[in-house]
Amino acid sequence: MKKQPDIFSLIDKAIFDYKLIEKDDRILAGASGGKDSTVLIKYLANRRKRPDCNFEYKAINIQSDFAPPFPEKIKSFFEEWKVPFETIKVNVLERVKSGQKMNCWWCSTQRRTELLNYAIKNGYNKIALGHHLDDVLVTLLMNMLNKAELSTMIAKLKYDKYPVTIIRPLYYVFEDRIIDYAREKDFLGFTCTCNYQENSQRKNARQKLEQLTDGSFTQKQHLFNSLKNIFPEYLP
Repeated sequence: MKKQPDIFSLIDKAIFDYKLIEKDDRILAGASGGKDSTVLIKYLANRRKRPDCNFEYKAINIQSDFAPPFPEKIKSFFEEWKVPFETIKVNVLERVKSGQKMNCWWCSTQRRTELLNYAIKNGYNKIALGHHLDDVLVTLLMNMLNKAELSTMIAKLKYDKYPVTIIRPLYYVFEDRIIDYAREKDFLGFTCTCNYQENSQRKNARQKLEQLTDGSFTQKQHLFNSLKNIFPEYLP
């Protein structure tokens, strides 16, 4: 039996540690066409081939009114991988309220809402997103610096008001590993090209993370591990 890629073993570990995929799950995977969600969907497609597979999944692309079309190259990969796939068009700009500025956070929130609505309407109990370890650390810095709170993305988030749980199977995976794998499999290249990404605080926080860690995997891993290695007696 062919050995699976190391990146998939990391995803397996996160799924095991946090019980992200369970028996009879129906999972909706967000598909942007970018490297992160494509790696996630490739993993789900591979996992479905396992003899002990006991879940269903579908990839959904929420396309805003100003986003470029979903990449044909990624569509062809999905067909090759036998991925159930659908695109839903959403007018995000018309939802911006008077006096409100369009930005990445707002767009992301609207697309997340559409995923949630689709999941509830069609009986999916989990939504899988392509956030990776670097995203977790960037969110940590953003919340500390901008909100004065110690919090970040978590691997498994169950909504109180809805019968849906958010899961992040790439939780243990560094972005550079995703880039290497996507380059190897020839689906690296598609990124957000909208005119509003310059408003994002996330880009600034990402630069701060690289400066803080000098881009070191070890330093980033230490930051991540510190979130699970807390000494309350040495905190205010």
